[in-house]
Amino acid sequence: MAQLTMDKLTALCKNRGFIFPGSEIYGGLANTWDYGPLGARLKNNVKDTWRKRFIQERKNSFEVDADILMHPRVWEASGHIASFSDPLLDCRECKTRHRADNLIEAFDPDAHPDKMTKEEMFDYIKAHHIPCPKCGKHNFTDIREFNLMFQTYRGVTNDSKNVVYLRPENAQGEYVNFLNVQRTMRAKLPFSIGQIGKAFRNEITPGNFTFRTIEFEQMEFQTFCKEGTDGELYEYFKAFGRKYFEDLGLASDHLRFHDHEKLAHYAKAACDIEYLFPFGWGEINGTHNRTDFDLTRHQEYSGTGMGYLDPDTNERYIPYIIESTYGLDRTVLALLCEAYEEQVLDEEKNDVRTVLHLSPVIAPFKAAVLPLQKNKLGGLANEIYAGLARHFMVDYDETGSIGKRYRRQDEIGTPVCITVDFETEENGTVTVRDRDTMEQKRVRVEELKDYLEEMQNF
Repeated sequence: MAQLTMDKLTALCKNRGFIFPGSEIYGGLANTWDYGPLGARLKNNVKDTWRKRFIQERKNSFEVDADILMHPRVWEASGHIASFSDPLLDCRECKTRHRADNLIEAFDPDAHPDKMTKEEMFDYIKAHHIPCPKCGKHNFTDIREFNLMFQTYRGVTNDSKNVVYLRPENAQGEYVNFLNVQRTMRAKLPFSIGQIGKAFRNEITPGNFTFRTIEFEQMEFQTFCKEGTDGELYEYFKAFGRKYFEDLGLASDHLRFHDHEKLAHYAKAACDIEYLFPFGWGEINGTHNRTDFDLTRHQEYSGTGMGYLDPDTNERYIPYIIESTYGLDRTVLALLCEAYEEQVLDEEKNDVRTVLHLSPVIAPFKAAVLPLQKNKLGGLANEIYAGLARHFMVDYDETGSIGKRYRRQDEIGTPVCITVDFETEENGTVTVRDRDTMEQKRVRVEELKDYLEEMQNF
């Protein structure tokens, strides 16, 4: 089996309608990508699994959809305006910009730049003569802090009083709505607020396809609880997140927990779930014990009391928060990496098929309807397609040999192909071909809906 590279995956995604370079006809815009017809469907299917697992199946879990633009004081309270920045330095030779911590980690994964100050990172780079990744020279500027938030202006003049920010994370939308959700849903602790939405970060460094982009989607989940119960919930959601990824189709040995050695200012404990991408381990989830930091800060900056009155003890306190956040784009990328295979069917004939072993739950198309002959069987095949399309996303393909059509569907991850042939006219059965095993069997047309539904269990 050939080794997967990001170049191969990027080519497949572009050629098969999953992901396109952003603004491509204008030469592109760095670290931006557009999801095509299949990518958008795949992404939405992952969202549906998250909603089912985190909102629908969990008691006292509620979804919100907060605005991207929020009051600037929100970001003062959260600490983003004061400290949300990257340590950047420029190569004087080729004029490229790099994150200092990334240069050190690439040079020595055990160096732990997260424990270093700016000065210590610069001294380390200088002492070890770490070169520029692009030109190989060692001639860097001093490290400067580069704020990652995009800012824009509200109103008719570019006055500093009218500055607003594109949110760099979704979590604050859940925090500022804590009181609203608790009141309207009559929620008792512990309860959770989830949200799926866009966030923006002014990332400078290269992104490894969709792994690091300036615009991305997060699936956020915040659980509000009483101090003393936070430790158990923190461990619970670490395991809950890993099980979710495994159920989506990520192999257990391609996942690992990575505890943070240097904690953020708001955190009592923090752990990432990382996936083994072709370029190495990368974070796809973060679970954090944020204590009562966020609600306390919003109480301080807004002047609104953020306390919770316990109906059982009549005690009022500010809840702790256990956050479990999932990078949607990174999750989709991990699923594509996991599913990709170049399968050798016949070495002598150099017969290799590319197949995406996507779980039927998240596959863009659940099935493809293929008439064996377009002219004679097209009408019947279209009837079958129309019947199934009321319940599932189904593809229809009548161009080329049946073998080539099978291969096209394998390459986009379609779990089954339904071939309408002359037996269909005679006895009402079709040939159903399995993507992974390539085995075929006859199924009655009226049983197809149930057959496809059985694949959708999650």
